[in-house]
Amino acid sequence: MAKCGSCGPGYKTPLDAMKGPREEILYLPCIYRNTGINKPDYLATVDVNPKSPKYSQVIHRLPMPNTNDELHHSGWNTCSSCYGDASKVRNKLILPCLISSRIYVVDVGTDPRAPRIHKTVEPYEVFWKCGLANLHTSHCLGCGEIMISSIGDPYGNGKGGFVLLDGETFEVKGNWEAEGEAAPFGYDFWYQPRHNVMISTEWGAPKAFALGFKMEEVQAGMYGHSLNVWDWTEHRRIQTIDLGEDGLIPLEIRFLHDPDAAQGLVGCALSSTVFRFYKEKDGKWAAEKVIKVPSKKVEGWALPEMPGLITDILISLDDRFLYFSNWLHGDIRQYDITDPRNPKLVGQIFLGGSILRGGPVTVLEDKDLECQPDPVIVKGKKVPGGPQMIQLSLDGKRLYVTNSLYSKWDKQFYPDMIKEGSVMLQIDVDTEKGGLKLNPNFLVDFGKEPGGPVLAHELRYPGGDCSSDIWV
Repeated sequence: MAKCGSCGPGYKTPLDAMKGPREEILYLPCIYRNTGINKPDYLATVDVNPKSPKYSQVIHRLPMPNTNDELHHSGWNTCSSCYGDASKVRNKLILPCLISSRIYVVDVGTDPRAPRIHKTVEPYEVFWKCGLANLHTSHCLGCGEIMISSIGDPYGNGKGGFVLLDGETFEVKGNWEAEGEAAPFGYDFWYQPRHNVMISTEWGAPKAFALGFKMEEVQAGMYGHSLNVWDWTEHRRIQTIDLGEDGLIPLEIRFLHDPDAAQGLVGCALSSTVFRFYKEKDGKWAAEKVIKVPSKKVEGWALPEMPGLITDILISLDDRFLYFSNWLHGDIRQYDITDPRNPKLVGQIFLGGSILRGGPVTVLEDKDLECQPDPVIVKGKKVPGGPQMIQLSLDGKRLYVTNSLYSKWDKQFYPDMIKEGSVMLQIDVDTEKGGLKLNPNFLVDFGKEPGGPVLAHELRYPGGDCSSDIWV
């Protein structure tokens, strides 16, 4: 596991992390819910060492004890926020479940290449102790506790609160937020103690998104469009930044990695925009739109205009590059954010999507492309779906991507992926001038899994990464 001698887990600074060892294995959840295969979701371990005879293969599968959990995102029992505490070890992967609201604690320390279940926290503990459900983002805290964001309450209504776990016993301790302070919607969050702040985002009410996406439910107010600003010390919601029509469904939020930074970026899925949020001179927080992906006028699709649907974003550890995926348009973009107020597009690659040449959708008007992109074939496999979850290597030179968003939405927008399974790909990154190039020798085809085609989602390295580690 990645440690600095006897210093504790992780790395002293983000720039130190960039000098860490190359990734050799990856963990990612694989989901069977909504595929027609009645089997438990599982955690896959993938070999990503190019010198290994099992390169780009699943080398271990850890099935969960229950079905229909919808594993989604994961986090750590401890990370670089605990650097300096030699008593802490990054050896447990925290797996909250989006639909069942269970929390699995997975031992990845005993044998990193063959994880095992350490503990299961049942949903009723989350319901009774916290009044929360539909769990999403997990972050470890510098104090040793683990915090997990919620999207709803036990009845399917939107509710943005936070579950606290004990970092040693993994027992549910209660809510992080003060009583009565939960936000109307929840999703992702990032904290920055040097500015006494945490900011969280909003997806929608579980009773809406769980049944598939409907535009009328956005219009009915069942999806979010705000950033919620929290006092990190008092655990109170002190400000709401309404992003309006340009900020519908803000999902992944990333502060710059520099712990002194008072700014970051958030991707808004439905509006296909990126906002920069920042601290003003008076101590209040504000946001401004810095990137807009134009919708495409189309025929043969559900709506006459197709948004890009920005679903995942990352910032490199040196705070130089922003990456994000357009799940519907099918491209991944790289921006130079040396000046975060004026991002510059320096890399773009298409990996599937809904506007491919020869497909059912015809593009009538496109402000970005002169022609529709060709299908992508890797090692004889036509890539289904569109690029979704992304993870960057510590040195910033490799970007890994999977293409499942959420099983019900996968089934709605990319039914072929339900039948064929998703894939995992790797992109080589030019970190000097910018640029993205597909590695033709890397493919994990989750359509060929022993239990049948499966949907692979978020990616994690045993030693941490740029979306799980926070420096304090």
